[in-house]
Amino acid sequence: MADHDDHGDHDDHGESEGRITSPMQEFGTGQVGIGLVVLLVGLVVTFGLAFGFVGI
Repeated sequence: MADHDDHGDHDDHGESEGRITSPMQEFGTGQVGIGLVVLLVGLVVTFGLAFGFVGI
């Protein structure tokens, strides 16, 4: 097995930076609607190509 030494070069991941990650940010109903439309188009293209419904 490899010997893993601690070289002390770790990044500081403290919460003092004030970073906000995406899951914590608010979103509106318009963004939900756009997401649903993108989902539906993706499903139609995916299954349409798989079953031959889309003539691309």
